Amino acid sequence: MSTPTSLPPFVPLDPVGIDDLLTDDELTVRASVRRLCAERIDPYVAEWFEQGALPDVRGLARELGSLGLLGMHLEGYGCAGMSATDYGLACLELEASDSGIRSLVSVQGSLAMFAIWRWGSEEQKTAWLPRMAAGDAIGCFGLTEPDHGSDPGDMRTRARRVAGAGSDWVLDGRKMWITNGTVADVAVVWAQTDEGIRGFVVPTDTPGFSAPEIKHKQSLRASVTSELVLDGVRLPDAAAFPDVRGLKGPLSCLNEARYGIVWGAMGAARSALETALEYATGRIQFGRPIAGFQLTQQKLVDMNVEYTKGLLLALHLGRRKDAGRLRPEQVSLGKLNNVREALEICRTARTVLGANGISLEYPVIRHMNNLESVLTYEGTVEMHTLVLGEAMTGQAAFR
Repeated sequence: MSTPTSLPPFVPLDPVGIDDLLTDDELTVRASVRRLCAERIDPYVAEWFEQGALPDVRGLARELGSLGLLGMHLEGYGCAGMSATDYGLACLELEASDSGIRSLVSVQGSLAMFAIWRWGSEEQKTAWLPRMAAGDAIGCFGLTEPDHGSDPGDMRTRARRVAGAGSDWVLDGRKMWITNGTVADVAVVWAQTDEGIRGFVVPTDTPGFSAPEIKHKQSLRASVTSELVLDGVRLPDAAAFPDVRGLKGPLSCLNEARYGIVWGAMGAARSALETALEYATGRIQFGRPIAGFQLTQQKLVDMNVEYTKGLLLALHLGRRKDAGRLRPEQVSLGKLNNVREALEICRTARTVLGANGISLEYPVIRHMNNLESVLTYEGTVEMHTLVLGEAMTGQAAFR
């Protein structure tokens, strides 16, 4: 076996050479999204977070759409038809800027658009997907309720047939913690019916629909989060997804969004790690950079080891998804591990920065606060743990 005459240089933020596993096209996708984030998001996002607002959501959505990022892993109807790995790399770069921006893209593409693409009628697809892919229409996804998060099967939102009015439906209920709700043009709403849980495509200008924005958040502040109120919302039968019944519909969409989180969390982790490394090499204490102290180096190395493992896991799951071999339990493992480890990386990075770690001059505390939400949404730690526990033992620990 021949020995190479020279080795490639060591890259501090890619210590095992994961970039070698990416194709040229994948590297190009990553670079394009990173460039957009550097120009359009990074200079402003700390101010958005501090203000608790996301100005010009529609303008940003159109820019994201022009790059093909909305529903990018879907085919047809104006969608880019790119790979799951491409989509994952995009999520990583978006969340390296801010979890709220990645949430905007995830809810648009993996929840609202995917629901219509996978379960909608041809009429629903042609009416909404091209506009949503371009960013000309914004979507939201109404599943979680004020009293029903981890147990969506017990939702209270109800859709009933209108007596003597053909096949119209009337929806009543509330949904909570809905990203994009206040600015959405269309809502995918899941409701109990006499036929089981069904999904509905609800134009948000329908009488009886409102979406007041949720204020006073300390997490995902650069994101629009809303309550959905459905008070006698009347829809034609054509608004219902024609075939899917039960939780199969909404859970299939959640699995798509969770896959993006597996990648996205590592973007927040990378940003925190990169900030801590840069800070430690420039911060002088006791006459030398703190990067030269053993305890600081241990923190930096531990962060990088967990980031590297999480990124390898995301890439492996991406390859499985592209091959049609990704199971929901595997997505649960990825979401459980990567968000948990990303949050710990951000917390450790905060200690490297000391008091500066709580300042929005640096991204670390913003990522840390955001990940507290990401840890909970799209399935809590407890729920993903029990999904894996059931898969391992064959015993369901919840009903």
